[in-house]
Amino acid sequence: MYTYVVDYIPKSTKNNRRPGIAMSATTITIHNTANPRSTARNERNWLTNTANNGTASFHIVIDEREAIECIPLNEVAWHAGDGSSAGSGNRTSIGIEITESGNYDATLDNASTLVASMLKDRGWGTDRLRRHYDWSGKNCPRLMNEDGDWSGWEAFVASVDTKLDDDGGGEEPMLTPEDANKIIRFLSAGYFATDSEDAREEFNRLANELRRVSGQTPEPG
Repeated sequence: MYTYVVDYIPKSTKNNRRPGIAMSATTITIHNTANPRSTARNERNWLTNTANNGTASFHIVIDEREAIECIPLNEVAWHAGDGSSAGSGNRTSIGIEITESGNYDATLDNASTLVASMLKDRGWGTDRLRRHYDWSGKNCPRLMNEDGDWSGWEAFVASVDTKLDDDGGGEEPMLTPEDANKIIRFLSAGYFATDSEDAREEFNRLANELRRVSGQTPEPG
């Protein structure tokens, strides 16, 4: 299992990595990080590292221990490599980076669990899944491709499909929705009492953490 963390990069992050463009996603795109030593936290921190001069970004990164949501899922991230037209992957797809470090089998299992949950929340099937390769022809997710043989990708999609059929394993939420919503109402008072965008984003992050652990769907910021 993994911990889901919401830790958004600021809209002021350089090189337009979080452009703040509204997005209504129609697909989910899967990537590998192409860095065998990097954890999810490393990848999140790289987005705001001053030494990073690239524009590329992503919505979620996941490893064997945690998944980190770095950009809200209703905003554009630059991950598909196919430009910014209305129908591009960048403008229509949620980008998920799967790390290559540590126990990769455990990471893959976490990723398929996460993706199955996201598909279920949206009423989608695995036909909504895309490879980075599907948008721009890049060899990504590279560890699912062996010299043009994408059987690793097919196995990943099959794993997601199985978890969709399993209905998430029937685990009980850590917190009841009723108790979570009571706490969220207290957080809302603080949200409306401040004009600070950073503070409001933090209140929203905490509220969504409560929604997640109580089995509810997070809401956009």
